[in-house]
Amino acid sequence: MKKTGLINKILDKLQEVSKEGASQAEPTDNELIERFVRSNDDKAFELIVRRYMEKIYNLAYRITRDHYKAEDVLQEVYMTLIKKLHTFRGESKFSSWLYRVTANASYMMLRTEKKYDNDLSLDDYVPYDDKGTLMGRMHHKDWSSRPDIVIYVKEALEILEKAVDELPEVYRVVFYLRDIEGLTNEEVSEVLEITVPAVKSRIHRSRLYIRDKVSDYFYEWKKIG
Repeated sequence: MKKTGLINKILDKLQEVSKEGASQAEPTDNELIERFVRSNDDKAFELIVRRYMEKIYNLAYRITRDHYKAEDVLQEVYMTLIKKLHTFRGESKFSSWLYRVTANASYMMLRTEKKYDNDLSLDDYVPYDDKGTLMGRMHHKDWSSRPDIVIYVKEALEILEKAVDELPEVYRVVFYLRDIEGLTNEEVSEVLEITVPAVKSRIHRSRLYIRDKVSDYFYEWKKIG
């Protein structure tokens, strides 16, 4: 993921903090929060930022699809943490709370700029039959017959990244949280404030779309090869 100068400068600064405490066991999120809230411990706050900065940035980028806007969201979340970290009650995982803050800041930026989702709709996207088999010419796609597939991993990953980026925002953010960050359906539901069935539906359609796009790449590759 591309990062601009601000991100690299912050990372360099936080690496110094990391080296200072390298010999000590990493404190938990709740311990760091308590230290910051009770005694305004700057090092505790810096550790929280170091631990989650890249995740915040990546989620913001997945929603805004703009590196500079993702930086703006990162700064907004940074200020929100300073002002509102004391409101975290520990009723959910801190990471879930932080993802929700990040998602809200990202959506607010898009609303302010009146920049909405692309026109792609996955509501009726069903390239597979009831048994999960690709329909039409798609059923000819067979990856197992190419033992040299590893040669094309880099290009395939680029195709995968492009397919994820093409997803409508409401699907893209669910896919990112569920399949990249590894949150459970329930945690994604909490972060985005949608129902668990909605999470399952969106992740299912996202996976179908991405699998279809990646399959298209290998189908074309097989024809050439």
